[in-house]
Amino acid sequence: MTNQQDATSQPNRTPVVAIVGRQNVGKSTLLNRLAGRRVAIVEDLPGTTRDRLTADSSWLGRTFTLIDTGGVEAKGGSAFSADINRQVNVAIDEADMILFLVDAKDGLLPADIDIATMLRPVKSRVLLVSNKSDNNKLAMSAPEFARLGLGEPIAISAFHGRGIDRLLDTLLERLPQVSYCDHPADGLKIAIVGRPNVGKSSILNRLLGEERVIVSPIPGTTRDSVDTILEFGEQQITIIDTAGIKRRGRQGEGVDKYSVNRSLEAIDRCDIALLVLDASELLAAQDLHIAGYIQQAFKGIVIIINKWDVAQNISQAAVTRHLRDNLKFMRYAPVLYTSAAEGSGISEIMPQALNVYGQRMKRIGTSELNSTAEQVMAAHAPPHRGTRVLKLLYATQAEVNPPTFVFFVNDAALMHFSYQRYIENQLRRNFGFEGTPLRLVFKSRGDKK
Repeated sequence: MTNQQDATSQPNRTPVVAIVGRQNVGKSTLLNRLAGRRVAIVEDLPGTTRDRLTADSSWLGRTFTLIDTGGVEAKGGSAFSADINRQVNVAIDEADMILFLVDAKDGLLPADIDIATMLRPVKSRVLLVSNKSDNNKLAMSAPEFARLGLGEPIAISAFHGRGIDRLLDTLLERLPQVSYCDHPADGLKIAIVGRPNVGKSSILNRLLGEERVIVSPIPGTTRDSVDTILEFGEQQITIIDTAGIKRRGRQGEGVDKYSVNRSLEAIDRCDIALLVLDASELLAAQDLHIAGYIQQAFKGIVIIINKWDVAQNISQAAVTRHLRDNLKFMRYAPVLYTSAAEGSGISEIMPQALNVYGQRMKRIGTSELNSTAEQVMAAHAPPHRGTRVLKLLYATQAEVNPPTFVFFVNDAALMHFSYQRYIENQLRRNFGFEGTPLRLVFKSRGDKK
């Protein structure tokens, strides 16, 4: 692996089921149906799914991992066709079983025949599925697809749930009978976020050491959030690659709107956000908005200045000062300089992210916290209103990830935001907490809320 010998992509130990087919046959709808939740964006537009999306599903006590792929374009009809087809081929190579979807409403098309030719060498691992069989008449047309030479098709309607039980029963009969370990539901989650075209997917591919997601110079290539399992040392980590976040006025409708929502959801469910900036265009307005999202969600952060190989006439020290001056609310964020194109700096990302995670999990003893808090308040007079002065009664750390501190005071209404910031800065000075916001809660005496 380039520049990162410690990390290897974790092989999926549950059976893998790939969903393939031409564009707009309902692959993402089937993924969502089998996963029992909305994992993939569903839009009635060809080419909505481009990367491989994964989700766990279970049936009759057995768990398997689904891979949804972009629509195969055997004739190369779009700018992304070569990338999509390469991703599909990788999914086919990885899969224990392949669900080949065709469209009952459209009938047998030349593109289906081309895909069947691609799949014929692995025929033993293929289930032919006639989707959009929304009624008996459409279901009766399924035998037409037997001409593809991949067995009798199973008629389903992913949208309505028709025939799904039969599909799952047949699938379980064909999946390998071995003992597998599921991915743990918990564990460190890292989201790669930033504006479109700053190199998020390229960084992910460097971290994994393989082309797991499509990389393109065209802004907006990644539309969904893509979860990938990475093993770093003995730590299993979920990496979430997201679509570029656009300003609200530029989000538009349809897929773009959903992509932005998915990116914000990724921030909500991660522990650490890797905020990727472009070295040639530092701190655009949207970068500040994204940083604000991360702080408001109390997530850990590592700022990554990517494309450093093309930066000219500027030093890292100058860039760091610029960031500190313009991200005053996030001066605790560590800054890394990388070039995903050349691989430089990539090896520093995971150690830094794990360090931030360790800071988020740090717990300060109650006696040490109270002693420090008393010294802090004695060193700088607390706020007052008339003759009433803010007094600290007791302090405790209530939670980790994020570090949450509760201060019991005589009157919480006396607390001023500037004094709260002073307390936070002093906690950092004494205890560290690099890369993570702190949640400070002030409660009045007798306040149980």
